[in-house]
Amino acid sequence: QVQLVESGGGLVQAGGSLRLSCTASGLTFNQYTIAWFRQAPGKEREFVASHVHKDGSSYYADSVKGRFTISRVNAQNTVYLQMNALKPEDTAVYYCSLQQGGVDYWGQGTQVIVSS
Repeated sequence: QVQLVESGGGLVQAGGSLRLSCTASGLTFNQYTIAWFRQAPGKEREFVASHVHKDGSSYYADSVKGRFTISRVNAQNTVYLQMNALKPEDTAVYYCSLQQGGVDYWGQGTQVIVSS
């Protein structure tokens, strides 16, 4: 059974930093691309960043490029999202996600609140 558990959210002032973690279980972690999404109140869930397992490449939404960094430690079954220069518009619930066998798996989310 695949499980994803996020942590690391919290309240931070604009300009500050947070590091989110997502730990996976129930699968061979290094065989999957994994992504971060976020959902702000009243908005659709949106893509933030992804890390491709095959070649280690990373992709980012334009809104976070240059401020967020996705990384993974396969030995720990964990993916991180380092978030710097946070803005109030980054306030959202952040989710990690991967796809296995055509099924999308999601964690429970971790709340990030950026105060101005």
